Amino acid sequence: MKKLSLIFLLAVAACQLSMAQKPWDNGRLKVSDNQRYLQFENGKPFFWLGETGWLLPERLDRAEAQYYLQKCRAAGYNMVQVQVMDGVPAYNIYGHPSLVDGWNFEKINQKGVYGYWDHMDYIISLAEQNGIYVGMVAIWGGLVKDGLIDVKGAKAYGRFLAERYKNRPNIIWMMGGDIQGDIRPEVWEALATTIKSIDKNHLMTFHPRGRYTSAKWWSKASWMDFHMFQSGHRKYGQRMGNKDYPIPDDTEEDNWMYVDSTWAYKPMKPVLDDEPSYEDIPKGLHDANEARWQDYDVRRYAYWSVFAGSCGHSYGHNAIMQMLKPGYPTSYGSDGAEKSWYQALNDPGFNQMKHLKNLMLSFPYFERVPDQSVIAGKNGVKYNRLLATRGNDYILVYNYNSVPMKIDLTKVSGDKKNVWWFDAATGRLSYIGEFDNKPTTFSQQNPHHGIPNDGVLIAVDASKDYLTKEQTEISDHTLAGKARNLNE
Repeated sequence: MKKLSLIFLLAVAACQLSMAQKPWDNGRLKVSDNQRYLQFENGKPFFWLGETGWLLPERLDRAEAQYYLQKCRAAGYNMVQVQVMDGVPAYNIYGHPSLVDGWNFEKINQKGVYGYWDHMDYIISLAEQNGIYVGMVAIWGGLVKDGLIDVKGAKAYGRFLAERYKNRPNIIWMMGGDIQGDIRPEVWEALATTIKSIDKNHLMTFHPRGRYTSAKWWSKASWMDFHMFQSGHRKYGQRMGNKDYPIPDDTEEDNWMYVDSTWAYKPMKPVLDDEPSYEDIPKGLHDANEARWQDYDVRRYAYWSVFAGSCGHSYGHNAIMQMLKPGYPTSYGSDGAEKSWYQALNDPGFNQMKHLKNLMLSFPYFERVPDQSVIAGKNGVKYNRLLATRGNDYILVYNYNSVPMKIDLTKVSGDKKNVWWFDAATGRLSYIGEFDNKPTTFSQQNPHHGIPNDGVLIAVDASKDYLTKEQTEISDHTLAGKARNLNE
């Protein structure tokens, strides 16, 4: 009887999941009218919260893929990015190749064979069941750089991908893959324009190499819907011999500066940091003796970028992005001493990103702008820098290092302001009090003895009810969002 009850409960849970509202029930994704954000057709905002599962199609079997995507959903991610092909051909865990006849796809579906693309179809369907978009990095940049695909092959491959997935609701196309856009640009142009000529339903972007923005090469490309930058994995001072360095020396961790540098290109398009420092990866990547990036580091990258104006953020973990497990050597770190991808799903940073998404969706979304003038007086540098964003009647200030902050409360409406402290690690909300409408200094104590107590000071026009004084956490806004006035 107990076994039958368990089976029944599992069946009910599966049914509830399949019937639950999905993001695309709000319509297709599009760029907002102000060119800063992403939204659904019905006007609701889409805050991109991405997880990096680069080698998911190659290294996970069906059961593992199901477990991984369920954990991503539970942790609040609404997008998982994967390498569609990491080799020419690529092979999945079942030993099946992505190409059986070069770039000729006429015989790609072989009767009686659960092939490479059948497995990809299965992964996309699992993601759909979990309300997750799949960021499809069509082919990794190094393969293009090595000449393993030409323009003719790119057109054939683009036609195949577009025809196979154009009607899936949960696809986002990603060109590039850790590469500069001026390396064989004719291949990227052929691949992108071919997909876009067939698939009118899905957004497209470009994943660049470290410390670059896609706008450098593709700001005027017709197929480019929104931009990405890769702030990368280096710590302050790790120039590492680069001659062509697009950012000032000793600013390697200041990912907030990429937003303005991207918006300097015209026309303006939404942008996000698609590859910041990964949790538990060596600083700078290539020296296993370096310290590892921690959960508070990945939080800082996320809040700095979003408060600077990004339309979302992508998180990554050293073990998860490689899908490490026994039998696989690691690319980064001490070989044989790394945790597995399924252990990493319990790491703090992986499970803390949802707090940022929920925070951003708790206030009127599309009116939000980055505004450093909210910081009264001199701002700090590096880890002491405060990042501010605001709407018409609310202010959010991210403070990584518990420095005193003088906030100009007159920057938004309201004769009185209610103020809260939001803990970025736990999502806990603490009411501080009501304050007069003037520049006011706030101090946040750090009880963690050397570990950052990072969080967000929230100041809201006292006449507004976005939060209550008794509230102890931000509500889960996975699919929520205030309806947008499309005539604004």
